[in-house]
Amino acid sequence: MRIPAKYYWILGSVVGVSIATELILRLAFGLGNPVLVQADPKTGYRFQPNQKLFRFGKNIEYNQYSQRSEPITPQKTPGKLRILMTGDSVLNGGNPTDQSQTITELFEAKLSVSKHPAEVLNVSAGSWGIGNAFGYLREFGTFNADAVILQIGTHDLTQPTSTSDVVGHHPAYPSHPPLLAIQEAWTRYAWPNLALKLGLNFAPADLPPPTSSNPDGQFKQNMEILKQIVKLVRAQKIPVFVLYTPSFDDVLPTPKQPQYKSEFLRLLKSLQVPMIDSHAAWSTLPPKTVETYFRDWVHLTVPGNQALAQKLFDRLCVARQLTACLPKKPPSKPTSP
Repeated sequence: MRIPAKYYWILGSVVGVSIATELILRLAFGLGNPVLVQADPKTGYRFQPNQKLFRFGKNIEYNQYSQRSEPITPQKTPGKLRILMTGDSVLNGGNPTDQSQTITELFEAKLSVSKHPAEVLNVSAGSWGIGNAFGYLREFGTFNADAVILQIGTHDLTQPTSTSDVVGHHPAYPSHPPLLAIQEAWTRYAWPNLALKLGLNFAPADLPPPTSSNPDGQFKQNMEILKQIVKLVRAQKIPVFVLYTPSFDDVLPTPKQPQYKSEFLRLLKSLQVPMIDSHAAWSTLPPKTVETYFRDWVHLTVPGNQALAQKLFDRLCVARQLTACLPKKPPSKPTSP
C-alpha cells in the first residue's frame, strides 16, 4: 500500500518542529543541561563540582568544592579577605538568580569596591538544613576563612537535616542530564504545573524542605548542631556570625515574632555569636518596600539580596564587627638616627 505524500509532509513537519523546539529550548533557555546534584554521606547531597551553565538567561557556576562561587585555591590569597557563608536556597539563589546577583557575590562586590579585596564563598543547596551545613564543614573544612557566616532562616530552626533520597528521583535534584531538552521541559516544569492545576496528586516542580512532626524536638536538635558548628569554627580561631532571614509572613502584611526566634536569640547570646537580624531590620521598613524583597514565601529577589549584602557590609565592616575588615594600618616610617 502506497502512503500518500501528505503523510510524509506531516511527518517531516513534526520532525522539523521537534528539532527546532529542542534547539530553542537548549540555546535560549539552557534546558537539557540542568545543574546536577550528587549524593553525599556527610552533606546529604551537594552540587556536582565544576559546573558552569546558562539557564533561563542566568549564569550559574559551581567550583571544585561544590560552592556557588568561582574556582578557588585551598589557601586564600595573601592580602585578600576570605569569608565563607553557608545556607540553603535563600543563599544559593537557584536558577532564577544570576551568579553576579547572589548575596555572596553582591557582598563580595561591596567589599572590593571599599578597598577590601575579597572572596565570599557560597556553600549552599536547596532545602539544606543546619545539619547539612555542619556536614559540609566537617567534610571540607573552613578554607582558612577570615570569618564564617551561617545564613539561617525561620524555617531552618525546625527543619530536619535533608537526606540524599531525592537525588536522581525528583526532577529538581537530577544526578544526570536528560536525553532531551523537551524531556526536561515536560517532566521538570510543564507536567508538574499542569498536574497541580488539575488537582492531581503529583510531586511539585520544586520540592519543599522536609518538615518535622515534632518541631520542639527538632529545634532543640538543631540548636545542638549549631553549637557543634560554632565549636568547630572557633577551634580554628575563626569568628562566626549568623545572618537571620525571615519568611514572607514574618514581616508581611504586618511583622510578627517567629515562634522559636526568642529562644534562638538567647542561645546565640550565650554563645556570644553576633547575629545580623534582617527580620528586625525589615520589620521597620514600609511594607511596599519589603514586598519587593520576596519572590515567594521565602526566596528573595535581587533587591532582597542587595539589602542583605548591604546589611552584612554595614554590620561587619562599617560597624567594625569583623576585625579582618578593618582598614590596614600603613607601615610605620623608620625614624632617623
